[in-house]
Amino acid sequence: MPKFEPEFCRNESEVISKLIVSYLLPELGYSLDDWHQEVKVANIRLDFLALVTPVIPFVLDKIKPLSIVIEAKNPDEKLYRHTRKLKRYLNNLNVRYGLLTNGKKLKIYARDNDEEIKLIFECSGKKIATKIDDIRAILGKKSLIKANEINAPAGDIAEETDEKKYENSEFQNSSISKPHHKIIKKTIRETSNMQVLAIYHNKGGVGKTTISVNLAASFSRKGKRVLLIDMDAQANTTFATGLIKFQFEEDDNIRNNYVYHLLESGDFNFIPDMVRCSDDFNTPEVDVIPSHINLIEHQDKLNKIAASRSRLIVKLKQVENDYDIVIIDTPPSRDLYAEIPLIAADYLIIPSDLKPFANQGLSNVKKFVGQINEYREAIARAPLVILGVLPSKISTNSQYLKHTFPKQKDVVPQRHKLPLMESIIYERTPLSNSLNHIKEEDDVERPDPKSIFEFCEIKSTPSAEQAAEDFETLATEIMNKIK
Repeated sequence: MPKFEPEFCRNESEVISKLIVSYLLPELGYSLDDWHQEVKVANIRLDFLALVTPVIPFVLDKIKPLSIVIEAKNPDEKLYRHTRKLKRYLNNLNVRYGLLTNGKKLKIYARDNDEEIKLIFECSGKKIATKIDDIRAILGKKSLIKANEINAPAGDIAEETDEKKYENSEFQNSSISKPHHKIIKKTIRETSNMQVLAIYHNKGGVGKTTISVNLAASFSRKGKRVLLIDMDAQANTTFATGLIKFQFEEDDNIRNNYVYHLLESGDFNFIPDMVRCSDDFNTPEVDVIPSHINLIEHQDKLNKIAASRSRLIVKLKQVENDYDIVIIDTPPSRDLYAEIPLIAADYLIIPSDLKPFANQGLSNVKKFVGQINEYREAIARAPLVILGVLPSKISTNSQYLKHTFPKQKDVVPQRHKLPLMESIIYERTPLSNSLNHIKEEDDVERPDPKSIFEFCEIKSTPSAEQAAEDFETLATEIMNKIK
């Protein structure tokens, strides 16, 4: 089987020649007559346009519908910066599938009948060769012909009926002739399906970060588009998702572009400008807004700006069609950086090891949520929904589970009148080992944190598999509760 080696792609030209032209298109069954490079339509220039049924000679207005848009980027470029553009191409050109790659990563998007575009496949460059059968099953020429997907309606399309429609069209200067031109109806979603989930307890050491990052990984593996926001100055989530790659202060590439900058103004620094890819932390990857130890220095400044409390709501609203789930890891405090996530969230999970101090702290959490709900009411926002207290870092000792654990659980609904989640996150060694994973690079050991799912692929042990299953169960419970 031919192989693709991503390390040999040093620039965009080599991604095009070595990955797309020499490997991917032939492996998917497309001949030279099936694809066209640098196709220009109005103000859109496509890197590649692959067709299931060749059009010879190539004339755009004879393609009904277009087939696959392939966009190649420099290996140093982050793919998330080009996702919106690719989605616009798919909608404006009535294309069913889009492939985006920089050699290091490969993503496939599909456009459904409601013009909603979703990520349906993702893998690292190193896994393209081993995943080629999966890619072929989606985009292979024979697969598309067999499934007859290329002839299925990809959205609501209306024939052009008057001169004005054509003049206002994005394609009026393209090579598509007016008699054959079609206008795509834009569907504006009145309501978003994006759900915002905060992970909060004012006591530290209850596993908030472990839950946040692995829950994000689990949702991502279930096909959800996930954004993870680190609102804690300790930046544990930022570390845990592998975004801290520098070893010296002068190489710090986060301090000028992290969650504080998202909150400091409503006029600039929007989520697409701030988000970073979690790279090798999980497959599929997770988008992350990082934090930084300097966050604590800016709290007084933000406290003086009333709008800073609701600024995250506004900025999340702007990307509500880009994500299905937003998870916010919060600090163990009752300050501004805890208020902001609880004001922005739709739902709250309260992790607790159910030990006396953590359980006693639940009264403070309830009071804090009550104050938050007063503010939410003042800005015409519905009360925060508490999904429940999540038993976390629970010992697997059989005697503890038999005698002590049931009593600790009963305290939550009986004394504190809070719901208790059915899922349990047990204290398992692979959970800590996964986030403290190390790799050797140039004879130097470097942090290489992994989600519990990715860690299972490296070291498949019964304990690691059980830990992964705990988070699969948790993600399923949450999905059922927030439908």
